[in-house]
Parts: sequence; C-alpha cells; structure tokens
Amino acid sequence: MQKITVAKGDGIGPEIMDATLKILNAAGAKIIFEEIEIGKNVYLSGNSSGIDTAAWNSIRQNKVFLKAPITTPQGDGYKSLNVTIRKSLGLYANVRPCKSFHPFVHSKHPEMDVVIIRENEEDLYAGIEHQQTQEVVQCLKLLTRPGCERIIRYAFEYAKIYKRKKVSCFVKDNIMKLTDGLFHKVFKEIALEYPEIETDTWIIDIGAARLADEPELFDVIVTPNLYGDIISDIAAQVSGSIGLAGSANIGEECAMFEAVHGSAPDIAGKNVANPSGLLRAAVMMLIHIGQQDVAEEVKNAWSKTIEEGIHTQDIYKSNTSKKLVGTGEFAKAVIERLGQKPEQIKSVEYSRGVKFNLPKYKRKEERKKNLKGVDVFIDWKGTDANILASELIKHNSNVELLMITNRGVKVWPDGFSETFCTDHWRCRYEAKEGQPIRTKDLLNLLNTLDDDNLEVIKTENLYEFDGVKGYSLGQGQ
Repeated sequence: MQKITVAKGDGIGPEIMDATLKILNAAGAKIIFEEIEIGKNVYLSGNSSGIDTAAWNSIRQNKVFLKAPITTPQGDGYKSLNVTIRKSLGLYANVRPCKSFHPFVHSKHPEMDVVIIRENEEDLYAGIEHQQTQEVVQCLKLLTRPGCERIIRYAFEYAKIYKRKKVSCFVKDNIMKLTDGLFHKVFKEIALEYPEIETDTWIIDIGAARLADEPELFDVIVTPNLYGDIISDIAAQVSGSIGLAGSANIGEECAMFEAVHGSAPDIAGKNVANPSGLLRAAVMMLIHIGQQDVAEEVKNAWSKTIEEGIHTQDIYKSNTSKKLVGTGEFAKAVIERLGQKPEQIKSVEYSRGVKFNLPKYKRKEERKKNLKGVDVFIDWKGTDANILASELIKHNSNVELLMITNRGVKVWPDGFSETFCTDHWRCRYEAKEGQPIRTKDLLNLLNTLDDDNLEVIKTENLYEFDGVKGYSLGQGQ
C-alpha cells in the first residue's frame, strides 16, 4: 500500500476530491490517504503561507501529494501556496497533457494531443520585486543552467518514454538574449543526445498563436515558467475545457498532482463541479507510483463516461451530451464503467517499469571571469539625459561613463528628444581601454556619486566570461 497526502482544499475542492477518492477506491487503488488541511482557513488563522508544520511533514514523509484547489485570501500578506510548495519541495517539472475528446467535448481541433512541460521554480516566479523610485517597479527574471538542464532533459525523457516524436522549445530570445538565450542554448545542447526525436524552436508569441490555431503542429513543448503557465491554460481550453485538465508537479524527491482550475467558490456546495481535472491528475499520480493497471482502468472508465455523453454542466451541450449530471452522479457513472473501455475515444495502456534517465546536475568547468564595469541605477527627477551625463562624467576615473538608458532605451549619447523618460536611469561605466578594474574602483565611484548627492539605488556589476559579455547592451545600440 502506498500512503499519499491528500488536501481537499477550498470552494469546490472537497466535492471534487471526495468524488475522485471514491473512484480510486472503487478501482482498487492500493493507497492509504492521509488528509491535511491547507488553504483559506489556515491563512485566516494567521499563517501567511497557508500551510502548517504538520502538513509539511506529511507531504515530505509520504513524497506524493494529491491536492484540490485552494483559495488565497485577498491582500498583500498572503503568499501563493502553490508556488511555495513547488519551490520548497523542488518540484521543477510541471507536466500538463492537453488532449481533445471531440466530438464528445467540443473542440475545433479534434486531433490535438499536446503535452506542455513547464519549468516550475525559476523565471519571474522567483518573486524578486522592488520599488526604488517613485515611478518604477521591477521584477527580476532568473534562469539558471541547472534549472534549464533539468527541465529540458525531463522533456526529452518524457518524449522518449511515451513515444512522442517531437519536442518544441518556446522562448523569447530575440529580446531576452541572455536569459531565454540560455534556455535555447541548453535545449540545442541536450537535443543532440536524442537524435531520434525531432526538434524545433518557436518565439513564444508566434508559438502561442500557432498553438491556439494549429495545435496539431506540436507534440511536447518545453518552456520557461511564465510562458508555460500561460500557454498551458490556452492549450487546455483549446482542447475542450480547462476544467478537464490535470497536471503533475515532479521533483527529485516529491511530486504533487492537482487540477489546474481554481476553487470556484461561486459554485461550491452545489454539486455541479466537474471532478475530471483532479481525476485525471490522480491518474498521473497512479502512473507515478507504479499502479499503471489501476490508472488504465480509471482513465478508460472516465473516457467511456465522457463518450456516452454523461456530462457535468461545464461541458454539457444539448446537441451532443446525453445526460446532465452533478459531481456525485458523474463519479458514480465512472465507477459503474470500471472495467470497460471506450469505443471511439482511444483506450489507454500505460507502459510498466519505465524510468527516466535524469542524472544529477554536474557543474560545468569554471570560465575565466573578468570585471569590466558597472551599471549604476540612479533616481533622478530630471528629464534631459545630457544634463545628467554632464554630472556623471565628472566622476570618470579608472572607469568612464559610456551610456545612459531609461527603461532600457539609450538616451545618451545621441538620444532622441521624443523618448519618454521616467525617474529610473541606468548609467553604464566601463573600464578605460586597456586598464584593469577592481572592485574598489567601483566603490570609489559610488562614494564620489554620493558626495555629489546623486542617489544610487542599485548597481549591477558587468562581467565577461571567457571573453564573452555577460550583460545586455540595451535597446538603441
């Protein structure tokens, strides 16, 4: 027997979890359920994270977590529990299958069968944000080589094990050349290890457009966190309904399985919610813990129920559905069809004993790192970059002012009067040609700027790695 941690969540969560657990029990799943409380009530008890120590201990001990949707109260004092769980437990891979069940669930794309694999810990979801001037807020985008390698290798292993033919990379490295550029670079490196799998790369905007219009072009998609969050919801809706989508969050030690929709408090307690998203997540969980036989029986019974037109209100269509049912009735219908296979929807048969080849990350040989300068960010209320430059040039010594940008656009030298500027100025100093630069040169610069009452709000050191610039040039170069 496998012990798993279960949280019934908020809103419709208890209803859909009860329905899901009834189906799992009826199918003979070899599982012991250990229930914890997370979410709204825990938040409102004064716990800003929405989860207590006992709940953490259960998840960490059992390693497998089946979670219903939760409600995060409004207000700045409450953190996203989903993000906290994913990052705290190292659940780096979010796996979202998006398949069409047309004509039983309406979709314009009956052949759609896409799996989106999203990096789950990094990117803008690091949650590092600041306000340092009156007019500007910022969010730090973090991508790491270990993070890129893990998720991209996971995507290729998934494609290999589940006999998928192609892995597509979605990035925006035409603009974010260092962050998304790293993701793309690692994708190309790892792709060489899987010559039997076709690959392509898409800029995220046109890739998302084509995914919405021609999802048949795609098989497995791997992408950084924010893009994956967006396109996985798009893909789920295009496939028929976001209410049918389940997802897995996989780490080296633990895994969490959940429906992708919210807690829908407006319909809570009305016996109308569709448990399909959580049930399909539970099927992924069964595969994860090695109970493929039960997973097949549940998934085929679910498909048979959908095929026979027994639908909850979110997918009910008078011209295609046969019977409108509530949450409990839908679960009962699935249970009645255990042991049966669908006739038109393709039945499933999951491979046994599969194992992902995911070696531990090995740090690469260290590259030669040279300090080249510093970007000094200044809070300055003026609007003419030439005036600011005249003040900054006074402080040239071992480093000299080369450029000023505002919101990433070069405004000095040779800026345009039409460029709108706010109070957040990036001032780039680099070493004079042929001269070495040391950290104390940068500290001396900051001291002299402070003596001149120029408000430095932050700095970013500029480095080369093996002679390659590790910093962007800015727009307008």
